[in-house]
Amino acid sequence: MRSLEILGVRVDDATYADLLTKVDQFVKTGQPHQIVTVNTEMLVAAYYDPELARILNSSDLNVADGVGVMLASRLLGCPLQERVTGSDGIYELAHHSAMRGYRLFLLGAGPGVAERAAMVLQTVNRELQVVGTYGGSPHPDDCEEVISRVLGATPDLLLVAYGVPAEEVWISTYRGRLGVPVMIGVGGTFDFVAGLTRRAPRWMRTVGLEWLHRLIREPWRWRRQMALPRFVALVVLQRFRRGGPAPTKK
Repeated sequence: MRSLEILGVRVDDATYADLLTKVDQFVKTGQPHQIVTVNTEMLVAAYYDPELARILNSSDLNVADGVGVMLASRLLGCPLQERVTGSDGIYELAHHSAMRGYRLFLLGAGPGVAERAAMVLQTVNRELQVVGTYGGSPHPDDCEEVISRVLGATPDLLLVAYGVPAEEVWISTYRGRLGVPVMIGVGGTFDFVAGLTRRAPRWMRTVGLEWLHRLIREPWRWRRQMALPRFVALVVLQRFRRGGPAPTKK
């Protein structure tokens, strides 16, 4: 699979179909794997945090989640094929898991949110096996309880909603002990699925304005949105420093 470097982080040129193919491969091995849905906020954070950059570059698959990442790939001369979001991807994963008989564990979000999200996903996919839901937190004091619950459920996929970048750091830290074949940080996706947060209209998602919809509905997010202009500036700087397309590899 082709990949490119954006602000020092590998982003794989993966489609939804590629994501599901990788899930099949990872489940078949029975070994722990981490998948990251990369967005602009995460890339800016990793630019200033070498340890986070190391974690992202050590993951088994980094998909582009965010219109900013897609635009950056074009500016850097290596356009990515498709935006693969956690908000849409969870439905793809749930359907695929139901068809394949994979077992899911939903971890994180607010009290009762993972349970509500599981009910919605199982309503849409009658054969889906959700073998566990738990709020928990990424705090070290909670890790033993969380690990115990996950190990007892023996899932094939662990979806973690601890927020960015806490969920990526948490998965990387405990992936060896958890041993789940597929572990993915999904941010606020459970809130969307459970109906607690309304997604932007499809036309806004299509033209890349979902961030504006969330900002209007949740004004407190303005500090997080400030990462976008900084991201643009850093990508432009990367483009002109290199004087050519971003490095790619297969």
